[in-house]
Amino acid sequence: MSNYQDYRREYEAEGLRRADLAADPFAQFATWLEAAESACPLDATSMTLATADIDGKPAARIVLLKGFDEQGLVWYTDSRSDKGRQMAQNPQAALLFYWQPLERQIRITGTVEALPDATADAYFISRPKASQLSAAASAQSRVVANRDELEQRVVDLQSSVGDGRVARPRAWIGYRLQPDSFEFWQGRPSRLHDRLRYQLQDDASWHIDRLAP
Repeated sequence: MSNYQDYRREYEAEGLRRADLAADPFAQFATWLEAAESACPLDATSMTLATADIDGKPAARIVLLKGFDEQGLVWYTDSRSDKGRQMAQNPQAALLFYWQPLERQIRITGTVEALPDATADAYFISRPKASQLSAAASAQSRVVANRDELEQRVVDLQSSVGDGRVARPRAWIGYRLQPDSFEFWQGRPSRLHDRLRYQLQDDASWHIDRLAP
């Protein structure tokens, strides 16, 4: 078995103080995301989406954040995919952002809901046509014989639509996670990291705790 016990790094960032936090976690999230866009622009909106099926079997994968507001965080995918089926069975999920250059991560948990068709239509139309064709030609997570089969589906669809509009597949939809907790993690020297957690209260306010690293 490979041994990685000696692999470690020192964290050197400045700390995260309770007094410096915004009262609203969405405002704090916006501040950190803006910093991430400057520090790692190609990956700032990459997030791990963790889901579980009805039996509690977990799965995780990277998806891209496509928007957020006080209602929650939004992404798009095929509802026939593994994650789509899991979210239909169990609409509880978690998101994780990790920005290595900033030595920061954010964990978010909450309930997932599907967005209206009109919202998915508007975003689908805004995508590059090649991305539209790929989404329409691929039944995500289904078994395919080989790469050639996938590419041929795209060619066939391109031929059928020509210069016309690619219809959004009914299964390709938007999702929103409505948070009930945010945890902001800041790496610190000697592994004495800062962890500040917001939890949604019954009166819609947010309670903040510091957690041991």
